[in-house]
Amino acid sequence: MQIHSLQGYIQNIFLVEDNNQLMLLDGCCRADVQQVCDYIRNTLQRPLSDLKLIVVTHMHPDHAGGAHKLRELTGATLASHPNAPRWYAGIAGRTAHAIDVLLTYWVAGRMGKPKTHIWYNPILSPDMTLTDGQTLPGFSDWQVVYTPGHTDHDLSLLHVPEHKIYVADLMVMVKRQVTAPYPICHPNQYRESLQRVHDLQPAQVLCAHVPPQRGEDVPFAKLISEAPKTPKNHWYSTKNRISRKLGGQSREH
Repeated sequence: MQIHSLQGYIQNIFLVEDNNQLMLLDGCCRADVQQVCDYIRNTLQRPLSDLKLIVVTHMHPDHAGGAHKLRELTGATLASHPNAPRWYAGIAGRTAHAIDVLLTYWVAGRMGKPKTHIWYNPILSPDMTLTDGQTLPGFSDWQVVYTPGHTDHDLSLLHVPEHKIYVADLMVMVKRQVTAPYPICHPNQYRESLQRVHDLQPAQVLCAHVPPQRGEDVPFAKLISEAPKTPKNHWYSTKNRISRKLGGQSREH
């Protein structure tokens, strides 16, 4: 088993080579599709059809944006948690999707990346859904670990023999410090997910926005103690701003 690491538009991309076939541990940005295909064909010198599985850990633009196009180009199976297709459903969901795309551009700007095409269909159409503890099809050494909190459908992926785990956005890097991501939609579940990954005692932790870490070096206790106690997302932020505004107006009158 070999894990190839690529630098995506705003996130780390992990391409697994195992049992003479390939798997993407996430669906990438829409802007990353050509890079992934070029890497498979030119660096690994393999046909695109060797990509057999794409796992979407959650629906944010840097994790799901390239999934449909990569499936179209490679014929890979697309898999996600059952809740993923509903994440951006309805008017509120489409609004959240537009905000998340803008946030992706903001992060890219902070990283010095130019604007490029990252829009994608916000309604995922997976070929199969994954449940906690399930073995990944075609990759029997890999196991699904359900780690909600950032969203209601976050998945982590554990390579059992080597005890390496990909946790997507369970943690991010801000000012060179590992911290909780934004948003945190379910804070209680988020802390439980951190504890669960800690209890697995992984040898290595792979993240979308943090360099690979030895499991013993990840500050799980600090992350759990400093994790928000209330949701931090677009809707709560907007509601709090409105409440503060109205509160200020009330005091003025």
